[in-house]
Amino acid sequence: MDWGMQNRLGRLIKEDGHCFFLPIDHGYFQGPTSKLERPGETIKPLIPYADGLFVTRGVLRAAVDPRNCPPIILRVSGGTSIIGKDLAHEAITTSVEEAIRLNVAAVGMSVFVGTDYEYDSLVNLGKLVNECQTYGIPVMAVTAVGKELEKRDARYLSLCCRIAAEFGATIVKTYWCENFDRVVHGCPVPVVMAGGPKCETEREVFDFVYDGMQKGAIGLNLGRNVWQHPHPVAMMKALRAIVHEKASAREAEKIFFDGTKKK
Repeated sequence: MDWGMQNRLGRLIKEDGHCFFLPIDHGYFQGPTSKLERPGETIKPLIPYADGLFVTRGVLRAAVDPRNCPPIILRVSGGTSIIGKDLAHEAITTSVEEAIRLNVAAVGMSVFVGTDYEYDSLVNLGKLVNECQTYGIPVMAVTAVGKELEKRDARYLSLCCRIAAEFGATIVKTYWCENFDRVVHGCPVPVVMAGGPKCETEREVFDFVYDGMQKGAIGLNLGRNVWQHPHPVAMMKALRAIVHEKASAREAEKIFFDGTKKK
């Protein structure tokens, strides 16, 4: 692996081999998502606990302080909205030159295995990897979004993650599921877990994150269950403890409740 690629990955993945990325890219297809109407204000107290920020170039320039931010993973795919015909109909919307200009640590795009636009998204991934290899930029492939969440089981996610890795993705972002070890063991590149729809309880989040880490994930790329929560900093601290301090779900729950107490 080239020095530049290693250096960028080293900015994102910490010495323990784990990472906690904070995605705030939801507006690229959802518009002003609840709690992200003013993204700069939402993420300000969370920045100290994030190993990376997954964001579009528009929000990066408009709402993220360049003097005080973690390494950036730049969302480079898009093209359809939540009210459009099909969320899977995406293309590459941001150039590699733009990523270099913004000094990002990695770029990310979605792949839509099993949809009418499977071919398009996978070919786009291959082309993006080709370009990014030239400049030593890691590529994160994001699997199973939109309607494809209905297929969220080990068989489907294993297929998605392996194909993304085969096309050259450096890291794969996917969803936790039962038998998650099948997903991780079938993917030859690191896997990070997405948060998915907002969970009903904190413990539900801590349980799946702990299980996923035990089964081989290197970390998280989780947003809504943090910044849509009434106590986002406490959630961030608790999840970070699972990722970086080997805390159990029970220990994370205690960290969370301790963090919600008024001082």
